[in-house]
Amino acid sequence: MSNTNIRVIIIDDEEPARVIIRSFLEKYAGFEVISECENGFEGIKMINEQNPDLIFLDIKMPKITGFEMLELLDKIPAVIFSTAYDEFAIKAFEMNAADYLLKPYSKERFHHAIQKAKEKLGHEQSQKLQPLIDYAKDQETELNRIVVRYGSKIHIFPTSELHYIEAQDDYVKFFFQKGSFLKQGTMKYYEEHLPSNDFVRIHRSYILNLNQLLRLEPFEKESFVVVLKVGGNLPVSRSGYSRLKEVLNF
Repeated sequence: MSNTNIRVIIIDDEEPARVIIRSFLEKYAGFEVISECENGFEGIKMINEQNPDLIFLDIKMPKITGFEMLELLDKIPAVIFSTAYDEFAIKAFEMNAADYLLKPYSKERFHHAIQKAKEKLGHEQSQKLQPLIDYAKDQETELNRIVVRYGSKIHIFPTSELHYIEAQDDYVKFFFQKGSFLKQGTMKYYEEHLPSNDFVRIHRSYILNLNQLLRLEPFEKESFVVVLKVGGNLPVSRSGYSRLKEVLNF
């Protein structure tokens, strides 16, 4: 980086934690705290508006988690995680996070994190955090909500409100009563993590909420479509038909 200040945003739901980071940072020349946020909603807004060089980020916050927040960003800055939970620490180091501060931490430990962050920023190393986000998501045994962004707004939907998912290249498209939303992800992930009693992959490109199934209808030779309660229909592959038979016992 050049000699300009390293612009920092602190994102933590606990004010004492934000105060500690800010007070520790005051002793380091070249760092400027440009914003503080108490939840991930504010964090996304401030990061997209102010384009910081570095963020201090808590992981387990109300509304949306730190990982859910990162997943919704247009561009991920350098990240120092600051959290009371250690389960992602090793993976964070492997995936090129600037550092991982485990609360409570000392001034010496904070100094070490700052040096690591300066080194990464100095070499203009991009943060390859998507594998860490994916790893964190994989630790969830079962999804109970979907977090999506549309423009500047963030929506949190319970999975029970999800009608179906459609694959679109490197993205998936979620269909709800309130509209449809694109998000980067894989069908394999959602097939494995959505509640198995309610969701079935009926086609290479579709996962269906069984509560939206009105009926199965023949379509051309030896193929079927699902007619949805909300209207429209979805194709059913042979393997998808077998899964439906198994789940619905017909």
